[in-house]
Amino acid sequence: MAYAERFKTPTSLSGKEFTYCPGCSHGIVHRLIAEVIDELEIQGKTIMVAPVGCSVFAYEFFDVDGTVAAHGRAPAVATGLKRARPDNVVFTYQGDGDLAAIGTAEIIHAANRGERITTIFINNAIYGMTGGQMAPTTLLGMKTTTTPYGRRENIEGYPIHVSEVLKELSGVAFLARTKVITPQDVIKTKKYLKKAFYAQLNNIGFGLVEVLSTCPTNWGLTPIESMKWLEDNMVKEFPLGVYVDKVGNIR
Repeated sequence: MAYAERFKTPTSLSGKEFTYCPGCSHGIVHRLIAEVIDELEIQGKTIMVAPVGCSVFAYEFFDVDGTVAAHGRAPAVATGLKRARPDNVVFTYQGDGDLAAIGTAEIIHAANRGERITTIFINNAIYGMTGGQMAPTTLLGMKTTTTPYGRRENIEGYPIHVSEVLKELSGVAFLARTKVITPQDVIKTKKYLKKAFYAQLNNIGFGLVEVLSTCPTNWGLTPIESMKWLEDNMVKEFPLGVYVDKVGNIR
């Protein structure tokens, strides 16, 4: 296979140039999702649900049917879509300021019910679109526009570990936390994403992949510095790996 053929733009991407900030992980994750949709040959029946936040722009970049949900409500909207159209493949694309804050109830109960939907959860430990406020996942000591002295456990509490919470729920069929800093990370993340979609396609249960992401703009770092900061700080707080796997081996 020729080089150009191997690395062509996935058909499940719209072809529009990404408008995310330089160094943001959204673009990498978008491409991986699109590659998985192409390889599973489900583009024509896939429906995406994007909520509020940087993730709201996802509808611009995927060439699949989709809709936008109110802040935090993507799992509820996805549940309705999947139950009304069970032959469709439905996924949500959500950030931590959305899923882990105003959307906590929706994600927990969708997972607990074992809804046959797939969620891609982008965790960059901060509110991105609204200007860098503290998120539920913000690390202790991390400075944001609403925690200028750093997050304090006695005032703002501790970071929420979404994957650790969800792994206790019986409806979860696949759950993993990953990152996309190195080529090895990217390969592993694509495998996780495919398994999360497999859980839905094979009627096993709910699937979620949490991706630790950089946010150079609101972290006040260069793209290279932000990758190192993620490796040195976020990975320690949010351990990587597979938390639930009822899917088993896939091709």
